[in-house]
Amino acid sequence: MGNEYSVPGFPPGRRSLYTAFLMITRRTAIQSLAGGMAGAPAIVRGARRPGDKPNLLFLWTDERRADTMAAYGNTRIRVPAMNRLASQSVVFDRAYVTQPVCTPSRSSVMTGLWPHQSGCVRNNIAMKAETKTMPELLGDSAYRTGYMGKWHLGDEIFAQHGFEEWKAMEDGNYRRFYSAGRDSNARSAYHHFLIRLGYKPGPENDFSRNFATKLPVEHSKPSFLANEASNFLLQHRADPWMLYVNFLEPHMPFASALNDLHSEAEAPLKNFPGTPLGPEPEWYQRRRGDVMGEKKVKMKGVGEEQRAKIQRQARNYAGLCSLVDQALARILWTLEATGQAQNTIVVFTSDHGDMMGAHGLMAKQVMYQEATCVPLLVRAPFRQLKPHHVAQPVSHIDIVPTLMELLGVKVPDLPGRSLVPMLAGGTRPDNFVFLEWHADKNDSGEGPNGRTVVSPDGYKLVLYDTDQSLLFDHNKDPRELRNVYGKPEYAAVQAGLRKKIEEWQKQVKDTQALPA
Repeated sequence: MGNEYSVPGFPPGRRSLYTAFLMITRRTAIQSLAGGMAGAPAIVRGARRPGDKPNLLFLWTDERRADTMAAYGNTRIRVPAMNRLASQSVVFDRAYVTQPVCTPSRSSVMTGLWPHQSGCVRNNIAMKAETKTMPELLGDSAYRTGYMGKWHLGDEIFAQHGFEEWKAMEDGNYRRFYSAGRDSNARSAYHHFLIRLGYKPGPENDFSRNFATKLPVEHSKPSFLANEASNFLLQHRADPWMLYVNFLEPHMPFASALNDLHSEAEAPLKNFPGTPLGPEPEWYQRRRGDVMGEKKVKMKGVGEEQRAKIQRQARNYAGLCSLVDQALARILWTLEATGQAQNTIVVFTSDHGDMMGAHGLMAKQVMYQEATCVPLLVRAPFRQLKPHHVAQPVSHIDIVPTLMELLGVKVPDLPGRSLVPMLAGGTRPDNFVFLEWHADKNDSGEGPNGRTVVSPDGYKLVLYDTDQSLLFDHNKDPRELRNVYGKPEYAAVQAGLRKKIEEWQKQVKDTQALPA
């Protein structure tokens, strides 16, 4: 376990993966939820009925790419709860974030605004007090509201923006970004959870992310969130409610009690090394150098040591997906056991993906599919939606208008469009998707400014203001290995897509200059 912290009762190597899983049983869940109630019949007493104001359960993760569950073609990673939810949901095959990094993407999910509109254009920029999130946009005092997990939109551990109940877990990482007047000695709900279990914090009175990766499953962040979310569902079963649960995992550090749950065959590297053909942004090459241990790597060859390191991380990443899955299973079971599933909108998505070795890259911040394309599932039983797949590309910018319509309230004036027609099996004409990238001028490592468009017929154009631009033809090149930007045979496609970006910029008042 290391010497940084004291971990009571759990000597290294003494607890198996299976023992950890077995400790989280339905009986344990019932006892935790009911707090001494006799059993499931008592739990469902007082539950609301279909026809009441619908609830919203918004489940999301951090850094989870789309191809991590069966609905997106991956039957190897062990996520039975997610696979079951997907089988009951409308699955969006090509869902894109608004910007492939945490704070900007999260701002769009919560507000329905583009990063350049909310001002959250880079990480650790606090959302303005006057910017409205879902509960504030809904404006219905009958709803009980809760936010649990990672926030990353400022003042991390303090309740805000219309959420009454707040269960934070990331205080140590964001304390230096607190607003003036916030108590820097305050600690998150997860911190106090670990204290009650007898764990001893580090010298700064913190539990680091690395420390959390060494804990048994039942003390992990996902399990903590499962407990808190389940209690919320039980407590408010007679009220309409809106609950957001955001898991840090499978975000780095890539480690947990389930590191060895998947073999290399079950968690293979994908699109690796993914050697790009044709010109590539200098920004991407610098990032690749960080991964491969060199200043600049052209990907002519990858050593066994580098491959083994990334393969180990891929196995751990798969384990983190499973760690979240067991927590999701408990939350969804509680929803059913309390009689609320038929009247609850359930959404699952992620704030962005992770390259996980694809193209020799890690993390996000680039416009390749692995970083920008995320899972998006929507289940709303009271709307009698048939589970199906939506092939057209869609954007996170559309989530808030969609939820407002599903909740039965007037959709505010926002840049996105409701996906409800698609949920019902329809399509949308002229369905182009746009993405942003904002450089951090205080950090030369954050690259150029960029704007991206994805077309419904399979093209992606990435325009960078001070770096090499990109054009991919997904019909011929789904792995994005061949940049055809500037190729004469694609001149008409390139010009047409650029015009789409220019039209979008005028519509949303985006003043970012495009390359000549």
